[in-house]
Amino acid sequence: MEKPRMPMKIRYEYEQNQDLRLNYAHGVWGGLNAHGEVEMNFYTESEKLPPFSECAILPDGNLGEEVAPFDENVQIIARRIHSKVLLNYHAARSVLEWLEEKVELLEQQEAFSGIIDDGYGMAQ
Repeated sequence: MEKPRMPMKIRYEYEQNQDLRLNYAHGVWGGLNAHGEVEMNFYTESEKLPPFSECAILPDGNLGEEVAPFDENVQIIARRIHSKVLLNYHAARSVLEWLEEKVELLEQQEAFSGIIDDGYGMAQ
């Protein structure tokens, strides 16, 4: 019996789900889970909104200054996790190599332009 021939190449065709959304991330939080996978929780962050705010009604019927209960000594930042990604070892290794390659290209472009952005719109 003749051994089946292996194809000369594999083609990957990409399709996007109709409900695909773009997610921006300020960071990622995670680690190894109980199944030995890399768990990444991507988040955005912003100042936490107060639980409420109030305006006093002035004697003339107008609204006074709006005030909210804040502790002047503590700034609270809310991190909203919008995506969770689980990767096995092989996928994590592949993503790491891909990301290192893209960061290297980005650094080459940034070095050429002479501007490096710290992620907050501030050139260094």
